[in-house]
Amino acid sequence: MSKKPRFIGGSDLKVAVIGDEDTVVGFCLAGVGGRDAQGRSNFLIVDNKTRMSDIENAFREFCDRKDIGVILINQHIAEQIRYMVDTHEKVIPTVLEIPSKDKPYDASKDSVMSRVKVFFGGNIE
Repeated sequence: MSKKPRFIGGSDLKVAVIGDEDTVVGFCLAGVGGRDAQGRSNFLIVDNKTRMSDIENAFREFCDRKDIGVILINQHIAEQIRYMVDTHEKVIPTVLEIPSKDKPYDASKDSVMSRVKVFFGGNIE
């Protein structure tokens, strides 16, 4: 008798992180990071040796996974794959750009903030 696949509800969704080592380690220490039964992790540590294709593949995988509800990505890394971040239109997973320790956050580059600005008629600072 085979098990029926369990429905993933909102409370079952995970947070994925694509970021520098400090960001990812911080979120992992807070309980965000982990591996599932298939051995897939929900994080990618990006450094100057990380290939662009690895970042793209991780972003694509996190967007396609049914158990990921939010993708947190350092803004300077999102800039490297801006074409993918800007074309992502699904509500779930939601993509949020966050600052890193060494790189300041710039709201004018954030795709979500740009959409909010359009929604409010450009009157948000």
